[in-house]
Amino acid sequence: MPDLIAQGIAAEHRWRRTLLKDQKCTLGRDPDVWCVSWDPWISKQHAELCWRGDRLEVRRLPQSRNPIFFRGQQKEHLNLRTGEHFVIGETTFSLTSGRAKVSGQLPQPLTEQTFTAEQLQALRFRDADQRIEFLSRIPGIITGASSEAEMFVRLASILLSGIPQCDALALVFVDPDATQQPVRVLHWDRRLISEDDFQPSESLIRQALRTGESVVHCWEVPAEPTAAETPAATAAWAFCTPVPGQANRGWAIYVTGHFGPRRWTAGDPASDLQDDLKFTEVVALTLGNTRQARLLERRQASLAQFFSPVVLEALAGRDPDQVLAPCQTEVSVLFCDLRGFARHSEHSSDDLLGLLQRVSGALGVMTRCILEQGGVVGDFHGDAAMGFWGWPLAQPDAVQRACRAALAIRAEFSGETRGLADPLADFRIGIGLASGPAVAGKIGTSDQVKVTVFGPVVNRAARLESMTKQLHAPILLDKATAAALRDTMPAEEARLRRVAVVQPYGIDLPLEVHELLPPAAQYPQLPDEAIRWYEQALDSLLDGRWQEALQALHRVPAEDQVKDFLTVFIARHDRVPPPDWDGVISLSSK
Repeated sequence: MPDLIAQGIAAEHRWRRTLLKDQKCTLGRDPDVWCVSWDPWISKQHAELCWRGDRLEVRRLPQSRNPIFFRGQQKEHLNLRTGEHFVIGETTFSLTSGRAKVSGQLPQPLTEQTFTAEQLQALRFRDADQRIEFLSRIPGIITGASSEAEMFVRLASILLSGIPQCDALALVFVDPDATQQPVRVLHWDRRLISEDDFQPSESLIRQALRTGESVVHCWEVPAEPTAAETPAATAAWAFCTPVPGQANRGWAIYVTGHFGPRRWTAGDPASDLQDDLKFTEVVALTLGNTRQARLLERRQASLAQFFSPVVLEALAGRDPDQVLAPCQTEVSVLFCDLRGFARHSEHSSDDLLGLLQRVSGALGVMTRCILEQGGVVGDFHGDAAMGFWGWPLAQPDAVQRACRAALAIRAEFSGETRGLADPLADFRIGIGLASGPAVAGKIGTSDQVKVTVFGPVVNRAARLESMTKQLHAPILLDKATAAALRDTMPAEEARLRRVAVVQPYGIDLPLEVHELLPPAAQYPQLPDEAIRWYEQALDSLLDGRWQEALQALHRVPAEDQVKDFLTVFIARHDRVPPPDWDGVISLSSK
């Protein structure tokens, strides 16, 4: 594909961009188009360009203020062939077919010199003011670019302006993880417009990337004889500087130019390039550091979907692949299910997007509460969310954090605080909490992975969440979680109640189930005395004294639905424990 070159009056006012077949683009001063910001005579959107077949179609847009000149005449529409140009304001736009083709056939250099980054950093610029002025623009060029392609265009322009001896340059890439891969030219530009191809040296590029140092090659170029004077040799030179940083592996900047006869015979041609080498080294370092910072920002943003800000801060600067590697650890797992979704989906069949927004808002409440307590959002299961604590960093108070998150979710969905117009109105939740060993990290197949947790503790938390329907309790805990919480969380923050010992459907081992309750000040419907009466009833039930259990249950407020679970169970057995009673209540369904 051909390139379009824009050149203003000042040398630095230029760019080179590749035209793609049948793809329209806009020329103007708007930053979102092919931008010619330096020319006030060009409108924000001035012309439409499209490469078709063997010519460039240029059409002046109606909103443009100034004419397009082609071959000295004003044109509203024109067809441009390679080697031709048009003018808008003070900028010339030239169409060229010259290509950059990396060559492995260049002759062996007559001289070669290597410069480490430390050597170049120790050098002082001989024209510091001019170089620093160009260097000060680099961070803005990189961060302000809307894409990598746009960044390449801007960098090439600033490098041409900042290296007066440069004839041509290229940003190149070699995949460091692949063998025998060709050198790829990401972008290139040259100072003079020419239809000749630009041929960067493949051996020079590979040597610089292999050593991680700037390498200079010089070649002697015989002068063509003339009748006026004796021919004198000149020299072509090129150097290649790697771009440092994990985000830029395989990237390098290739710069080439030529010496006149006097400088070539002076003895040490590479010394004349030291300022240009140092300038390019600083550009490469700035590019590398800025892209590395942006890579870390993107990684942080992706991790922010799973981790709380506290965890992200603790992980800063570490390799995510190592941090996210699966490992066995002690965790507390929270499963939270949204109740009422099926009913709402039936009633909202004509407004599914509205229902989706409500469900997304409800899931957002769950994830926010998990993240606020330093947890990890492990997964979504339809209208349910799973979070866990204890990874990637050990959290001695993981149980307390998980319980605080559960109570916060319950408070958010409390019917007393929701009006009918609220998106969460009529939604209820069930939460299961379990603690124990598990494997946490990036888990999945070669095709798809997710940051989550795996192990029996996860299944136990999910079962507890499903049992909240049968036991009529919003939040249920396993024995390990309750034991860790009982002596560490004051009653002013949370309360516990032993509910029952049950045999979950499809599971061999019985499970001691506890309920997590808000403090009495927030949930006065169930005072501490009522909890004591309930647990006394449970002890009587376990011992086979069911009449005493019923009497104690009658002392629990009627508003408490959890007591109905025991009351109904006793009634189904005619208030008499079966002969094989072992204190375990078998559940007939999940």
